[in-house]
Amino acid sequence: MKFVCEGIILSEAALTVSKACATKTVTPVLECIKMEAKNDTLTLTAYDGEISIEKKIPVEILEEGEVCVNGKFFSDFVSKISFSELIISSNEKGIVIRYGDSESNVQTLPADDFPVFNGDLIDKENYFETAEEDLKELVSKVAFCCATDESRPILKGALLEAKEGKLYATALDGFRMACGYCDTQTGAGSMKIVCPARTLVEISRMLDGEGKVKIYADKNRLSVALKDTVITSRLYVGEFVRKENIFPISFDTKVIVKKNELIESVERSAVLTRGDKNNLVLFDIKHGKIVVSANSDMGKIEETVVADLEGKELKIAMNGKYLLEALKALTEENVLLSFNTPVAPFTVDNVEDRRFEYLVLPVRTSNA
Repeated sequence: MKFVCEGIILSEAALTVSKACATKTVTPVLECIKMEAKNDTLTLTAYDGEISIEKKIPVEILEEGEVCVNGKFFSDFVSKISFSELIISSNEKGIVIRYGDSESNVQTLPADDFPVFNGDLIDKENYFETAEEDLKELVSKVAFCCATDESRPILKGALLEAKEGKLYATALDGFRMACGYCDTQTGAGSMKIVCPARTLVEISRMLDGEGKVKIYADKNRLSVALKDTVITSRLYVGEFVRKENIFPISFDTKVIVKKNELIESVERSAVLTRGDKNNLVLFDIKHGKIVVSANSDMGKIEETVVADLEGKELKIAMNGKYLLEALKALTEENVLLSFNTPVAPFTVDNVEDRRFEYLVLPVRTSNA
């Protein structure tokens, strides 16, 4: 293999693809980027067992071939080369990277060892299509609630349901839940999949917010092509928690409050409880106000935020971090907090735009 390419284009492509390289594995080839030089195109592919990213860039090929190189090392190294033109060739020991009057040698693995994960086999009739801007918003406002630990692997993904002209997304980690939707078109009727959160985030990063994106999926895989990049991912299989089984259908206490004032008060409380496991913040909800308080070894804080209460007064404790993330995902000046009891889940919503909803579990205290 031997080809000539622009350094900045190769660096950007390697950085994009390296996000799918494994970091902790007993299979070294999963840490690699596979480079295939053919037909004046260099195809870079990485696959960590869950997600695959493939990117094609134009190069001048002097000799066709393919090889695997450590993805993290290669992307970092190439990004540090300031020369505009690179000449890369392979030999029995690895690859040689030439730039200016210098050259470096990098060890490689055989391309035959690289696993095959082909998204082209997905039925192209099964898809949903959305505006790029809408999908970016949906991912940004839902995916952060996906679980990050391995105790319940399916919760590391988000439930996507495409039906009746809408794409619904649901994510939860056992302590809070996010739900939202955007407009969509589907191919062969309705679809229901559980997609890894990191796959959704990588897709979102590659959207420029213009035009539409079409995502193909079957029972076990998902694939999307974005310009010269193809992302293919495994899907989680299993029964996902249903929003309808968790969200309360009525509330005894509803409070409308200015979002920014509440955020600032909770953030000050969070400074006091920084490092505590639960980031515990207390709300004493009364007519006309919410008394926000927090206690720690560093001291005590108690602030009053003006609020409009409908229903019963209430005292409740919660994780300040979870509340803040929900509040910051909302867009309106005023937000609606809805409660039942000090130990029942409560919701955080915009007052008018109800496309996105958040549910947070309270923290049980000795008083509760």
